[in-house]
Amino acid sequence: MIKKSKPKSASEAQQGLSGRRVLALGASLNGLTGEGPLAGALVEQASLEDLTVARARGCELVLIDADAWEAPALSAALQALANTAGPPPVLLVGERLPTTVVRNLLRLERSDVLEAPFTPDQVAHAVASLLEAPAQATAAPSAETSRCWAVTGAVGGAGATTLAVEIATALAARSKKDKSVCLIDLNLADGAAAAYLGAQPAMRLADFATSSDRIDAAMLQAFVTPVSKQMDLLAGFREPNAFDTVTRDAVLRVLEVACECYEWVILDMPRHRRTWTLEALAGCDEVLVVSELTVPALLAARSLADEIGQAVDQERKPRIILNRLSSRMFGPAPSMGEAERALGRKADAGVSSDWEAAAASANLGGPIATHRPKSKIVKDIEVLVERLAGEAGAQDAKRAA
Repeated sequence: MIKKSKPKSASEAQQGLSGRRVLALGASLNGLTGEGPLAGALVEQASLEDLTVARARGCELVLIDADAWEAPALSAALQALANTAGPPPVLLVGERLPTTVVRNLLRLERSDVLEAPFTPDQVAHAVASLLEAPAQATAAPSAETSRCWAVTGAVGGAGATTLAVEIATALAARSKKDKSVCLIDLNLADGAAAAYLGAQPAMRLADFATSSDRIDAAMLQAFVTPVSKQMDLLAGFREPNAFDTVTRDAVLRVLEVACECYEWVILDMPRHRRTWTLEALAGCDEVLVVSELTVPALLAARSLADEIGQAVDQERKPRIILNRLSSRMFGPAPSMGEAERALGRKADAGVSSDWEAAAASANLGGPIATHRPKSKIVKDIEVLVERLAGEAGAQDAKRAA
């Protein structure tokens, strides 16, 4: 966000708009033209698809009514704009300002937010400040866009925490940068990620119940527990009442700051929905639903994946990961084909069963990749991570092209 200088009068602000090209997204913004705060500007109505070509069309400012668009679509459009060369400044206005949208707005070098109701003078001052703010010295798009993946279990004991730990570890192994991965345990009452890693939790979100705005990058670093040079853990102490004392704003603010600080953010999600669950999932690039190979778990995975897809983004469906696969000759466990028939869809990946490796690593404290690097679990997770990270890289390259 930009730092505002001493405000000008409304008339001075409007004089600076004369002849400036403004892209307006949302029919309600028409009232700001004519004799309004955008008087004198060349205002053009546009859609979300026009954002990535705003600079090429000579646009000097983008004004967006957040209430006119669905949050997932607007969030994706802002992320795409941030990945273009030299994006114009953006002013976001509205009554509903979802955290996922604001998070992607903050990727821009120059941006501001006005929560409705606002006055014409406030719009004029915000616009003037954005136009006066210096552009970033280098306009080349970053190839290191933050990625956030969520891991959640379809049923208790499906192994979601184990897979979240191994996914974060695999991503850290791929990275050459220090502090590139952050694993966040959002099982606030009884999370086990710290115990699995043999680490000491340090997060105390309840202390920020009424002041979540105090959480910034420096504060976040006071909360994290370093696991390796590349990977940090963000986990709280076991606290039975944590879900009641930790506010939605505090959780979402932590996720927002983490995505500004790390290249990869992995969320170990609680199985039951909280006030912040859907907003957190909407801000993720991937949602992985973990199921074990029992019929009740498979049915639960299908229902949960459908529920998340309908509530968050119907075009970007959650991926279903089948855990504890084994090559069977006898026994009641479903085969892969039988499991997929129960799911009503193809599974996106499978992770082999290796109880000895998983138990040994949990008891010793640390990822399976450290204590049993040749385990089938490690190999399967590496394949999954390479595939998803490769798809993410291809998407970034496509946006940058």
